[in-house]
Amino acid sequence: MLGNPRFAASIAVIFWGISFVATKTALRDVSPVTLITTRFVIGAAVLLLIVRELPPRAAWKPLALMGFCGVFVHQMLQAFALTMTTATNTGWLIGITPLWSAALSAIFLRERFGGWKIAGLVGGFAGTLLVVTKGEFSVRVLGTPSTVGDLLILLSTVNWAIYSILGHTTIRTLGPRRATSGAMLFGALMLLPFFLAQRGWRELPRLSGPGWSAVLFLGIGCSALGYLFWYGALERIEVSRVAALLYAEPLITFAAATILLGERVTGVVIVGGLLVLASVFVSQYAPEPGRA
Repeated sequence: MLGNPRFAASIAVIFWGISFVATKTALRDVSPVTLITTRFVIGAAVLLLIVRELPPRAAWKPLALMGFCGVFVHQMLQAFALTMTTATNTGWLIGITPLWSAALSAIFLRERFGGWKIAGLVGGFAGTLLVVTKGEFSVRVLGTPSTVGDLLILLSTVNWAIYSILGHTTIRTLGPRRATSGAMLFGALMLLPFFLAQRGWRELPRLSGPGWSAVLFLGIGCSALGYLFWYGALERIEVSRVAALLYAEPLITFAAATILLGERVTGVVIVGGLLVLASVFVSQYAPEPGRA
């Protein structure tokens, strides 16, 4: 059934949508550093076993940069953020990433950025403001732990957009599978010193059954198989058709967090999240300047 590329990409999106719920579950038992190190050691090992090829030495420097930005920094931000904010908020806020990518692509890759994309960017920020403040526009809100967590998630969306720009050439040169496995390997190696410094192996016995299930799901499902399914689909069908599936990711997170974690969310946050999704849709599918 995974021979169907759209089905495979859908599985990847489901994995990624549930990933924030799994991260919250595992963080009940272990620290962020222990969790993300264990996750990406497992993910890198599984990917390399599947790809069966180490990246060429000439590509190590750009892959190390990708690993630093896309694994080390990105996952540190998200893991620590999820100790303070909800999986639901995280899912909604992650949706703004394509808007940052579009803006940075316009600056660094000289891609077109017309009026519709500007409208999408403004709408996305308005939706983000609703999610972060929950409709309460006061200075007091900025000092709450949940707001700090939300802001770290927002920072991670900017970081991921930067990662996408940095990895653009390397992914095209090496191919997505080799580039992703190489970047993940370097990212895992960067995390290991922090894991060793805080003696993270001592935390692993504290993982409960659900905790271990969450870690293995994150490592094998989200970090390894998810990327393989996603890039495999991209190689067989149009990018726009695959990318459209990402609009379901925040909704999957919302459903999973409600069912599995019992998270409750206000109507204002839901409206903000839907505004983010609508704004990204407008930005992604707006007609290009100069075209009918």
